[in-house]
Amino acid sequence: METTLIFHHGVDLPHFASFDLLKDEAGRQLLRDYYASYVDLARELGVGLLLDTPTWRANRDWGAKLGYSEEALERVNRDGVQLVQELRSDDGPPIVVSGCVGPRGDGYQASSRMTTAEATAYHAPQVETLASSGADMVSVLTMTYAEEPAGVVHAGVAAGIPVAVSFTVETDGRLPSGQPLRDAVEQVDAETEGAAAYFMINCAHPTHFADAIGAGEPWVDRIGGLRANASAKSHAELDESDSLDDGDPAELGAHYGELRPSLPRVTVIGGCCGTDHRHIGEMYRGWSAAS
Repeated sequence: METTLIFHHGVDLPHFASFDLLKDEAGRQLLRDYYASYVDLARELGVGLLLDTPTWRANRDWGAKLGYSEEALERVNRDGVQLVQELRSDDGPPIVVSGCVGPRGDGYQASSRMTTAEATAYHAPQVETLASSGADMVSVLTMTYAEEPAGVVHAGVAAGIPVAVSFTVETDGRLPSGQPLRDAVEQVDAETEGAAAYFMINCAHPTHFADAIGAGEPWVDRIGGLRANASAKSHAELDESDSLDDGDPAELGAHYGELRPSLPRVTVIGGCCGTDHRHIGEMYRGWSAAS
C-alpha cells in the first residue's frame, strides 16, 4: 500500500503512515481507489480477497510521532475497519477484513526489542479496537523477532480474534534479529500454544527465503501466506533508495509458482513493497499454473 501511494500517486506519507489519510475525505477516497483495483482483480479472477486496514503504523509510538493521541488512534483504527467493510457488495468477491498491526519499532531492524509480556501490553489496545470494530482477523506484519508477534497473538486471544503472524527476512533467509525463520515460527507457537491462525512471510523477495523453507518439515505447514517484495534488493538498499524498484511482475509470479510445491498450506498470496495489482495478478497466475 505505502509504496504504491508514495511512488505511483505522489502522496506524502510521513513515517510510512497510511492511516493518516483517514483524517479527511480526500485521503479516504484515495484509499478506496487503491483498494478498488484489488476488488476488481479478485472479481476478474473469481477468487476471494483479504484486505488489510491501513493501520500498519497506527500504534502508540508511531502515532505520537504524528501527533495522534490514544483516543485519536482508536478512532483511526475503527475508521480503517469501517472503510474496508464498505468495499463489500453483493456482486463483488467475498472480502476478509484484516486489521493490520505493525511493529513498535522499525520494520527492518530488531535493535529495540520487547519481551512477549511487554508486547502483549503494548499492542493490546490496537488489537482490542480492531476486534471490537468488526475486523474478521488481525495480521501482524513485518515482524523482525519472535517475542513481539507472540505478544500480539496473546492480545488476540484475549480479544477473541484470530491473528496471522508475518515475519520479514534478510537476504540470507534469517530474521533481522538473526534468528532462523524456522526457529521464529516454532518459538511463537511454543509461547502461544499454537494460537496463531497461521504464519506468513512478507517484505522479502522469494529468492531471499526459498532456501530457508525445508520441504516436508512440520513447521512449514504453519505457513499459510506469502507477501513478497517486488525487488530483490536488501532492506538496507531499499531503505536508502529514493526511487521505486517494482521488478518484473511476470518474473515474480514465476517465483511464486516455483515456491508452491514447498508450501502446501499457503492459501493467501499477495505482495509487499513495490508490488501493485499487476504483480498480484501474476502471482495468482504463477501459483495456479503450479497446481
